[in-house]
Amino acid sequence: MIEFEHVNKVFHKKKERIHALKNVSFTVNKHDIFGVIGYSGAGKSTLVRLVNQLERVSEGKVVVDGHALDTYKEKELRAVKKEIGMIFQHFNLLNSSTVYKNVAMPLILSGENKNDIKKKVEEMLAFVNLSDKIHQYPDELSGGQKQRVAIARALVTNPKILLCDEATSALDPATTSSILDLLKRVNQTFGITILIITHEMGVIQKICNRVAVMEQGEVVEIGNVKNVFSHPQTSTAKNFVSTVINTEPSKSLKAVFNHRPDQNYIDYKLFLETEQIEQPILNELTQKYQLNVNVLFSSMSTIQEETVCYLWLRFEKDQHFNKDIIEQYFQNKVITFEEV
Repeated sequence: MIEFEHVNKVFHKKKERIHALKNVSFTVNKHDIFGVIGYSGAGKSTLVRLVNQLERVSEGKVVVDGHALDTYKEKELRAVKKEIGMIFQHFNLLNSSTVYKNVAMPLILSGENKNDIKKKVEEMLAFVNLSDKIHQYPDELSGGQKQRVAIARALVTNPKILLCDEATSALDPATTSSILDLLKRVNQTFGITILIITHEMGVIQKICNRVAVMEQGEVVEIGNVKNVFSHPQTSTAKNFVSTVINTEPSKSLKAVFNHRPDQNYIDYKLFLETEQIEQPILNELTQKYQLNVNVLFSSMSTIQEETVCYLWLRFEKDQHFNKDIIEQYFQNKVITFEEV
């Protein structure tokens, strides 16, 4: 659906050359809710602005539905952009216009029939649960209601793609949750591919199925959300995951664990998916293999409505200890693990 092929973007500001994106390559599949996360200045917003051509690449290609955007003529590009909706952090609504007119604006500018516009606007406002606000003005709405208006406006042209640039950053936690639920319903109801730009890992955790982690203009990690949450490879990804989930014990707790001078033990960090949590792992390790095992740390969380568990185990190197047996056991159970 959306492909970034060796994309570079350079901004020239006076004598300064800012390399905002560096050789970015990845694919957003059809029907994905794909998250791009990174700290301020990572290049996230520049990346999303390339998809609707608010910015042009310096090098490389952005391909939508199999066609490179830079190959379209201006008229053709306008038609393509109608299939790409966008919502912003600060809503971008016209305060002097009613909710109805804000949602209708893309259709009005396209010269659509008034009756068709009315039908479509009413349909979209009903979808976002704002039918009763149709004649009100943006200043009379809450932040969450304003963002729902913006979502309705983005949907009114029947887009294939919805771009969300920090769409929940200006909202409180409860309102953020409701907007994310709405975006998930958009994806499921209309089959729209959603590309979300955010600096909040909770957004990724709740609705995204895949994620790219960006740092200083580069994609430093990419994968499905469960894999990134279970085994982040980079310090940036680890820092983001730790903001929403306790994946490991604190430094002070680790100091308590590691006070023993003999080092006559080995520790493992496990990631258990929903169906694995109910398995009698500790019983089997202790009774079947007679291993001396202690639980150092355990934490449970929810990723896309599925419960997962982070578990740290310590095995004593006594007469029954066998590292190969332990690791083979984890592999047979298809448990993600690493020695720590």
